[in-house]
Amino acid sequence: MGSRMELHTLLALVLAAGLTATSSGQAPTARLRQAAVPTLGVHELALAPASVHWGYYDARLAPAVRVASGDRVRVETMVAGGLQRLRLAGVPESDIPESLKVVERSVTERGPGAHPLSGPIFVEGAEPGDTLEVRIQKVKLALPYSYTGFSPRGGLLPEDFPRARTRIIPLDEKRMVARFAEGIEVPLRPFFGSMGVAPPESAGRISSVPPGVHAGNLDNKELVAGTTLFIPVHAKGALFAVGDGHAAQGDGEIDITALETSLTGTLEFVVRKDLRLRWPRAETPTHYIVMGLDRDLSQAMKLAAREAIDFLSTEKKLSQDQAYMLSSVAVDFHVTQVVDGTKGVHGMIPKGLFKAR
Repeated sequence: MGSRMELHTLLALVLAAGLTATSSGQAPTARLRQAAVPTLGVHELALAPASVHWGYYDARLAPAVRVASGDRVRVETMVAGGLQRLRLAGVPESDIPESLKVVERSVTERGPGAHPLSGPIFVEGAEPGDTLEVRIQKVKLALPYSYTGFSPRGGLLPEDFPRARTRIIPLDEKRMVARFAEGIEVPLRPFFGSMGVAPPESAGRISSVPPGVHAGNLDNKELVAGTTLFIPVHAKGALFAVGDGHAAQGDGEIDITALETSLTGTLEFVVRKDLRLRWPRAETPTHYIVMGLDRDLSQAMKLAAREAIDFLSTEKKLSQDQAYMLSSVAVDFHVTQVVDGTKGVHGMIPKGLFKAR
């Protein structure tokens, strides 16, 4: 888990750099998503020891691949926490892909977090102060099963559950459901729980557990295929990394696990020189998403509310008073997760509010 000092130091570094939200100069309805950028190339980032670092984000990491703005990367990721839980829960060795075994056996340098991360991906032209636009084009299951569980060391209610339990949950990709129990099926909406850039180099190595201004372990279930994530850049090349595959998750993720599994995906990267953000934002076909992150849930909520007001006043040209009121009557604020040290709240702003003039 990241310490309070680590998070506050990172935030202070970013704010000191002057990364304040400003207008992009685009039409209000095109605030986040940029116009089409020609795709220059498609790269492969296969799951292998050379392309995985475990449990941390760090601006000093050597890139696993270099891409241009507009390029796409097909990525393969490893299940969070490694293979021990799968084995303890009874998954036969023959059902665990050899690529996962090789990564676990070979990547022996581990950070404080539980997440094997694929990358980093160096995006040419990305500089501190820019925004990295990450278009999530495809997310696919890589395994026919997932695990979920809890332990007395984490989760929201360790005092009520002072024991450890893990269950293997089969995934039916054809029907896109998880067979949780007899008569209970969970719809699958796969997404990467962790997508982030490097922190400023002066912050050093930070844990992959708490999310922050670098995004990272957001655990935001809205970030499925067809959505876009926007992350402030803090290091040259951005150094994007991805992992923590979830087949499905509820808002809050209260026992500290989702349906944890391996995923593959296709991501497109665009460097935005016209967009400056203090916190990650996102966009779906139907909503703009603002985010607040803090160790205190009330403070995370306040940050998300202020981000919504900033978006509405800066990009939709409302007064501060109007933006505050609209956020109360039309914006839904969700608890993203409460189990990663730094808690998350995200606000869903419906695009349907804004009619063409």
